[in-house]
Amino acid sequence: MSGTEPAQRITMLGKPGCHLCDDALRVIERVAADLGVGYAVRDITMASQGERDEYWERIPVTFVDGRPHDFWRVSEKRLRAALE
Repeated sequence: MSGTEPAQRITMLGKPGCHLCDDALRVIERVAADLGVGYAVRDITMASQGERDEYWERIPVTFVDGRPHDFWRVSEKRLRAALE
């Protein structure tokens, strides 16, 4: 990471073709841009078996600072509060 990139604080675990994941990503992108934080998207199909077992039925899963935050849908209000 260069000095100009924001610190990654949000991670979304989802999969291609998931409409809930697409919706969640739009919220994450908006909040991350507004607050100047970084985010990453991980494909659950490429995750460990343990993560697939734990999270497959709950995607998208949003993590803030490495801790599970939201499942299925991302609340913009809750995400902002967790990051501020």
